[in-house]
Amino acid sequence: MEDREFSYINVIPLVDIMLVLLTIVLTKATFIVQGEIPINLPSAENPEERKTKQAIDITINKKGEIFLKGRKLSLKDLAKELRAVNRKRQVNLRVDKDVRVQNFVSILDLLNRLRFENVSLIVKKHGD
Repeated sequence: MEDREFSYINVIPLVDIMLVLLTIVLTKATFIVQGEIPINLPSAENPEERKTKQAIDITINKKGEIFLKGRKLSLKDLAKELRAVNRKRQVNLRVDKDVRVQNFVSILDLLNRLRFENVSLIVKKHGD
């Protein structure tokens, strides 16, 4: 048998792998850009729409973890962050419907202690 030199490289498997990696990267990047923390909001009959660009969004997930601007914080760290904020700014609370009531009350107590004036609980409309 005669040894032949390869004149080409089969790149199809490489392209397949690169497409899979690209799909994974784009999927993760989309989640990071949205910055959404997955929670199951409670529902109400007629929820009021409150979306302002200047609002402070505080999220409490099912495990009771607190998030501010997508960063996980302890209650003590949240208090430090909120002390530097204007008390007249809108605060939107996004709380999972299955969270322990004490976690929710602790956040409300903190906001009350710091004298925030505009606090809203974000809910979804029945049937959504």
